[in-house]
Amino acid sequence: MAAHAEEPEDQTAWVEQAVRPGSLLVSSVELVEPTFRRTVIYIIEHNDGGSLGVVINRASETAVQNVLPQWADLAARPRALFVGGPVKRDSALCLATVRTGIDIDGVPGVRRVDGRVVMVDLDSNPADIAPLVEGVRIFAGYSGWTFGQLEGELERNDWMVLSALASDVIGPPKIDLWAHVLRRQPMPLAMLASHPIDVERN
Repeated sequence: MAAHAEEPEDQTAWVEQAVRPGSLLVSSVELVEPTFRRTVIYIIEHNDGGSLGVVINRASETAVQNVLPQWADLAARPRALFVGGPVKRDSALCLATVRTGIDIDGVPGVRRVDGRVVMVDLDSNPADIAPLVEGVRIFAGYSGWTFGQLEGELERNDWMVLSALASDVIGPPKIDLWAHVLRRQPMPLAMLASHPIDVERN
């Protein structure tokens, strides 16, 4: 795989990382609870109050055009709402990947999460945001943990904490992101990418 000059941390040997904004939580093969099975969660906030993130690999059947038509042209393919998690499914949250070389500091309605990944206020004017970003992803609901709750799940080995690439947030359609993220890790972690989706068939 070609090196990503701007994100060299993903080319180094894997070690268990501390959770921070911009981390990925990749569900372990033992986590079979349907809500989070084979999920990849992008962490947006992690502090003494708890943690908040969105599942970035679960597209819904609902088109962005049907819910937030003003954002449909900016939405990365597939142009669907994604199910960010079980909390507040009736609310929407937007992440975007900023174009390389664009400075978003001080831009109204845009807040940096990590690197080129930003949160976008959906009350902003999409025409103002369009020149700044490669695309947006809109999530219905989010995944949240109270103080200490995520640490407990990590101790149970429910999640692997890995580095995100900016492209993960608006990744291409029809890709198994769970396997894709694992495959780019060093061995032996990369071997998990071939874990069967349906264990019963194995």
